Amino acid sequence: MANSTLHGICPEPFYQESLFPSTGGFIGGRYCQTVPLGDERLSCCLPCPLTEWTYDDQLLSQTKVASWLGVAILPLCIFLLVSYAVLPVKYTHRHYLSICFTLGICFMEIAFIIPLGVKSEQCHNAITPNDMYTDVSCAFTGALLLFGGWIVVVWSFIRTVAFHLQVCWEVIIGKKFMWGSFICGWGIPALCLTLMLIYTGVSYRFGNVCHINIKNSTSDYWAPVMAFAAASLLLHVATLGYCIHVYIRSLFDSSDSTTNSSGLPSYTGSVRTMTARQAYRRIRRVLQLQWRGISLVLIIIGNVIFFAVVFIDMNNELSLTPENMEKATPWLACLMETKGEKNRCLDQADAVRPNKATLLAVLILLSLVGFWNFILFARPSMFMGWVDFFKNGFGGGGPRRHEFVSVDARNKRLPDTRTYEMLTSSGISKTPEPLVRSPSPARTAGTLSPVGGHNHYGREARYVRPSMSFSGPRPPGSSQGQGRDWDPQATFARGQSPEYHHRQNLSR
Repeated sequence: MANSTLHGICPEPFYQESLFPSTGGFIGGRYCQTVPLGDERLSCCLPCPLTEWTYDDQLLSQTKVASWLGVAILPLCIFLLVSYAVLPVKYTHRHYLSICFTLGICFMEIAFIIPLGVKSEQCHNAITPNDMYTDVSCAFTGALLLFGGWIVVVWSFIRTVAFHLQVCWEVIIGKKFMWGSFICGWGIPALCLTLMLIYTGVSYRFGNVCHINIKNSTSDYWAPVMAFAAASLLLHVATLGYCIHVYIRSLFDSSDSTTNSSGLPSYTGSVRTMTARQAYRRIRRVLQLQWRGISLVLIIIGNVIFFAVVFIDMNNELSLTPENMEKATPWLACLMETKGEKNRCLDQADAVRPNKATLLAVLILLSLVGFWNFILFARPSMFMGWVDFFKNGFGGGGPRRHEFVSVDARNKRLPDTRTYEMLTSSGISKTPEPLVRSPSPARTAGTLSPVGGHNHYGREARYVRPSMSFSGPRPPGSSQGQGRDWDPQATFARGQSPEYHHRQNLSR
């Protein structure tokens, strides 16, 4: 059936909806309006895709910028993952929080790269866009983009919780927190993605990457994502407030944290009873180790808030509500009068479309998340590690340059192994045990010291022989020339048999 016949009795450039099947593609993505024509009311629809009528012809080529940015940034993320897997931890300072976060970014970048290799059709027919059920590329790009976004947001929240526990509550992050992070960091995105694809789905809305549909998108995607972002932001504000509080206290803390009034080292302080100055030094140490993660989380929170505001506003503007259709009437009337010359009606289209610059900013910022991740976590020591890796014959069999170097010299050349991204201790050494003196022999024997410097003594000292002792007290000279004066049967000494004495007599 030719396109001229599909217009029906609707004015150009609209198509008569009743001439198209009610299945196939994303039916909810049609942009149709009921138009009174004589005694009848017909539903007339704009041709697909909608963005070709609301924006100029350059939009499609400009949206490909995000795809090419993904091509450039994905190798950077792969470089980080390979470095984490191959190089020693002293070069990479790897941590499962950084690894999982980078994996989530890879999913997002792959979603932007797929359309460059797969030339998919955005429309199922003249008025219906394709969705995840009618186009495989749409299913993969939409699922990967949303799943990667969920992973990035959830792991940002987990990193924020870990930072808050370490700074404010002095909790040491251990294996329980790690396994809980794995369960939540991968389970929540997988569960939410499943629910979102079932109840909302994805389709072509603008560009060559599928995005979440309007129906139920606020309740099953944007609201939960915003909840995690808001919780992360509140935790960061609380942690920052605590750091400021500790810093102000340290300014007015005149106590010495290392010595007491006697000038000797003091070990009475502990993790729970540290001074304000000690707490400030500990927090400063944590900030020095984790400022990269803090900066990246703040960038993610800002992006998520911006994306949510833009998409929710776009959903509200493109929803087929009576209010929106009333605002779109001048634009639709212009298209009917000009018979589809969209460039003459772009001014009227401003009332029904999101701003073009804002739309492109969303796509570019989504692609740049991997760039910020690389800038913050690609440490100079990684490149030193790769140089050492290739010089040593791919990590094995090569000469060990620092094998016979002193510890002091080695520490000047290699990175400090204590500067890992996440602290494994609170930074305060164990409090030494109080000095315990063993009781003196005089006290255990029951003797008393002289009183007043005179030769007055208490009761006579008595020696009590332990049960496992093989010796006993004897006066001086008792062992000289008097032979043996002890009975072997009274001790643990081994006696000699009669056969032994008989052999001795025969030998004589």
